[in-house]
Amino acid sequence: MAKVLFVVSGAAYWVLKDGTRYATGYWAEEFAHPYKILTDAGHEVTVATPDGVIPTVDMMSLRPEMVGGNDNALELEAIIRSAEALRRPLQLSDVRLEDYDAVYVPGGHGPMSDLAFDADMGRLLTRQLASGNPLFIVCHGPASLLATRIHGESPFKGYNITCFTNEEEEGVGLASRVTWLLETEVRERVGVNFSRGPKWEPYLVQDRNLVTGQNPASAPVMGERMLEILK
Repeated sequence: MAKVLFVVSGAAYWVLKDGTRYATGYWAEEFAHPYKILTDAGHEVTVATPDGVIPTVDMMSLRPEMVGGNDNALELEAIIRSAEALRRPLQLSDVRLEDYDAVYVPGGHGPMSDLAFDADMGRLLTRQLASGNPLFIVCHGPASLLATRIHGESPFKGYNITCFTNEEEEGVGLASRVTWLLETEVRERVGVNFSRGPKWEPYLVQDRNLVTGQNPASAPVMGERMLEILK
């Protein structure tokens, strides 16, 4: 069975353009669905965060209206409560990549606050990409690619990826309130080849050992793709 490292944001808020703190964290279904799919299949999941902080779930991601009903919200809560790995995360700087078969980075707006600027994250992603081992990133997780730049150059330049789109950010009412937009930044500052599917619908892009997903709806599909690759 495979060992998979989940690198999860440790942020609990994101500072908006007007200086206010927007409560955030990791998005529930982006952690829970891949976690359940992998662990049900017998794979082992370890969580790492910046400074080893216990990650915060974005409470909006547990609202029934956000996840297709009360039953789905209760299921996500149950998965998160059962995930012991969330309560004893490794410190990102202490991670030994050679101990893992794959790396996964879920989203939520949290990565926009911390992983995008974390040097340890940048080094980990650079090493994972170069290793040829699978690297899975979904929704706002690709904000972490910004941390891979050295003197303005990223090893992810020219890779085909997707992420949460500017249109989707407008759809949640944040596009005009934030200091930067993920789709714009990864296009312009990382130099990726960006593509997207319809908003709110599952969409994955695979380029060599990198697999990216567009939005929360892509997380279950990402989990299944992880199973296929890790067999």
